[in-house]
Amino acid sequence: MLSQDMIERILDRASEKGADFAEVFEEERIQQETQITQDEIEECQNAKECGIGIRLFKDKTRYYAYTNNRSEEAIFQLVSDLTKAMKGDCMARQRLQEKKIYKMGSETQVVSNKSLKERIAPARRAVAAGMSQDEIVRMRVKLTDMEQLVQIANTEGVYVQDNRVKTRLYIAAYAQNGTDVQSGYYGPGAMRGHEYYDQIDVEAAAREAARAAKVILHAKPCRGGQMPVVVANGFGGLLFHEACGHSLESTVIARGSSEFCGLLGKKVASDVVTLVDDGSIAGEWGSLHVDDEGTPTQKNVLIENGILKSYMVDKLDGLRAGLKPTGSARRQNYRHYPVARMTNTYIAPGKSTPEEIISSTEKGIYVKSINGGSADPSTGDFNFNASECYMIQNGKLSEPVRGVTLIGNGGTILKAVDMVADDFELRQGFCYASSGALYIGAGQPTIRVRNMTVGGIE
Repeated sequence: MLSQDMIERILDRASEKGADFAEVFEEERIQQETQITQDEIEECQNAKECGIGIRLFKDKTRYYAYTNNRSEEAIFQLVSDLTKAMKGDCMARQRLQEKKIYKMGSETQVVSNKSLKERIAPARRAVAAGMSQDEIVRMRVKLTDMEQLVQIANTEGVYVQDNRVKTRLYIAAYAQNGTDVQSGYYGPGAMRGHEYYDQIDVEAAAREAARAAKVILHAKPCRGGQMPVVVANGFGGLLFHEACGHSLESTVIARGSSEFCGLLGKKVASDVVTLVDDGSIAGEWGSLHVDDEGTPTQKNVLIENGILKSYMVDKLDGLRAGLKPTGSARRQNYRHYPVARMTNTYIAPGKSTPEEIISSTEKGIYVKSINGGSADPSTGDFNFNASECYMIQNGKLSEPVRGVTLIGNGGTILKAVDMVADDFELRQGFCYASSGALYIGAGQPTIRVRNMTVGGIE
């Protein structure tokens, strides 16, 4: 990693040329991805990269450049190119404070210490467990391991290192009946090393993916319409991540293009809704010790009992909007500048039970799993595909259905949530936006939206 002296000189040069703010972001990353089926290793990738990104602010305008050449000549050429684009008077800066170092625990089994055979052992166990199930004709398991060391310093005196270790097993099971093939998936992951697989039941995860595939295989086509929608705990939280979460990021707030602009302190959801983003949860897939600007992560209560309390804020858009950073600035790697992004986002537990929610729903649909979809942060309009779903008849789950689409508006469904259960679960996934693909958690207890548009294939 760059020495403190080198970083001091980079920041001095930027300040002398008039930057209001300057930052050095340095990254060293090892990432390994292996994909296997019951027949073979389909893919095995090992990547190591390192690089530096330099970011300057001048009059609330961002200037950013990066390089994977860590020679002094290349780095100072980068600074020179940026400061030529940004003209200004000489500015003072704070000296670097003592470096804060955030490390993983001593028990962490990091990526580079494992042989290929050791790394893929959990994946092979998952494949075997899935293939033991009736009607499962194929298993595909992708194992992702990442170890990332970042160093962040800026003209406000921040000087930190953060070591981040992630591992995840993405399990897909395929069930077949004649020519019809359907899939189910499950993807446990954590901010831990390979010791994580001694803490979870890999075989049970594979059987869950297989069970979902078989349910969908035998499901009937869904008949759409307006109806109550009960969304199961866990990754059902992706609905609120996409439909509401992106609209609460300062990237859109600072532009005035979010449906939630100017509503701090106002009622934006029903009384039973509390929405949280928390990047500080120990060991979680979407967690970080510090964000990609060096700000410690924290629990950000976005909506509390229906009242809008805060946004997710990065440094630059915080300046533009007059908001304080919340430890939410994230980037995929040094090639991206950081913007406000979600970490672990979830609906907090309520006081109902899942059984009470279902039994009090005369007719509707139960959504156990959401695949993904699209949302417009400026309007909150969304469209999501759901996989495993069941009709609710007379307060009970009935036949499974497929081809389900959830259509609506984030602000509208927040107000339409009328029951929240106590069975909270947080699940793991990825989010794709302007600063790249990021590890995120999404979760919730079972919730009910009293009325939503459900699209079907009948």
